[in-house]
Amino acid sequence: MKDLSTRNDLEVLMNSFYQKLLQDASINYIFTEIAQINLEKHLPILVDFWQQTLFNIGGYKNNVLQIHLDLNAKISFSEEHFETWLNHFNQTVNELFIGENAEKIKTRALSIATVMKIKMAKKIT
Repeated sequence: MKDLSTRNDLEVLMNSFYQKLLQDASINYIFTEIAQINLEKHLPILVDFWQQTLFNIGGYKNNVLQIHLDLNAKISFSEEHFETWLNHFNQTVNELFIGENAEKIKTRALSIATVMKIKMAKKIT
């Protein structure tokens, strides 16, 4: 296995990760029914976000927190949603990559999830 080092690596990671999420009945409805994402259109945006977050390159300018706060207003994320998301994320990274950036992206994902939970604290059940 190799470390995350390119946009293509992030594309592979996000594609595999979202396939896991969409197969998990405990969380997939958030993407399919609530957010109604079109995965083909959504994946490049996710890759833009992680490219900016991990490699400090790219032009991702959306407010990721606000996007999720708006979604939380519709569904009210639970602690289990965050745990499921993080577990699938970490599992996917571990299956595909090893190295400094692989560890860094898992740490960033945990940090982002933690901030989101704090910001949504009144809604978490």
